[in-house]
Amino acid sequence: MADIKAAAAADEEQDHHHHRVIVTEPLEEQEKKQPPHKSKRVSSLDVFRGLTVALMILVDDAGGEWPMIGHAPWNGCNLADFVMPFFLFIVGMSIALAFKRIALAYFVVALIEISTKTAQAKDLLPGRLVGACVLIVYLALIYGVYVPDWHFTVDNIDSADYGKILTVNCGVRGKLDPPCNTVGYIDREVLGINHMYAHPAWKRSKACTKHSPYEGPFRNDAPSWCLAPFEPEGILSSISAILSTIIGVHYGHVLIHMQSHASRLRHWVAMGLALLMLGITLHFTNAIPLNKQLYTFSYVCVTSGAAALVFSAFYVLRALWNMEDQRLTALESSGGARI
Repeated sequence: MADIKAAAAADEEQDHHHHRVIVTEPLEEQEKKQPPHKSKRVSSLDVFRGLTVALMILVDDAGGEWPMIGHAPWNGCNLADFVMPFFLFIVGMSIALAFKRIALAYFVVALIEISTKTAQAKDLLPGRLVGACVLIVYLALIYGVYVPDWHFTVDNIDSADYGKILTVNCGVRGKLDPPCNTVGYIDREVLGINHMYAHPAWKRSKACTKHSPYEGPFRNDAPSWCLAPFEPEGILSSISAILSTIIGVHYGHVLIHMQSHASRLRHWVAMGLALLMLGITLHFTNAIPLNKQLYTFSYVCVTSGAAALVFSAFYVLRALWNMEDQRLTALESSGGARI
């Protein structure tokens, strides 16, 4: 009987030790067995963003010494005038991919993206309708609003007219010249002239200085508006800037819904060329001049078309790079098998 109790106690002690023993694999082995995490970033978009940042640094540092790459005094499109539209295009694509929302253009386009996030590429009618509405409102205002005469006080202490109240004669509608455009009129009425940018690029225009496009003393016969402030990123121009972001969102949707590289590139390149040609035609026929400060429709077309083509070029390079990586990997694998 004692032997039976001793055997039972030994078995119980053995079972107790058995249940307490836990065999675990090393942490390194567990990590190796986990599937690799694939990055969801679009590398070609990252490269495009880096190029735009480098472009911004270049024109900020060298634009003063080389006015041909700085902002155009009024009509025209220099290298610096591509920076902001490129960023808006990139943000539009990012919204389509990751729902990032900042500022007016980003907010409006994010609402479009939320309303169409389950739609296919061919069913994105709401986004196109919003873009058309933005364009109609912008054109109706910029060509339909009456701009009356206005006045301002010269606050440049280096000017001989310091402290004087000068009058700018307008009394027109539909003008896109510096003193009498709707963009400046709306900003003066809503923001107040004292809250507008005191050193606009138009001070380097031929009407103001004989050293144009460089800065310099004003001409003796320079009009009074050369001394006036102007907001280059005002209310109406910000509304028009929404179009650049909407185009970027469309390109993001194409990236999501079209699966093959060839179909994506055909769509992107065709649309980019069409936008570029439309903007250039509008400018050189004097229908709608390129103007960053007014953010005209021709400016939207040229800069968005250029952004589309530059991004497409980076996309092609990245695709070729991936193909080369795959080819080298296959060669290395076949070489290892032979060994």
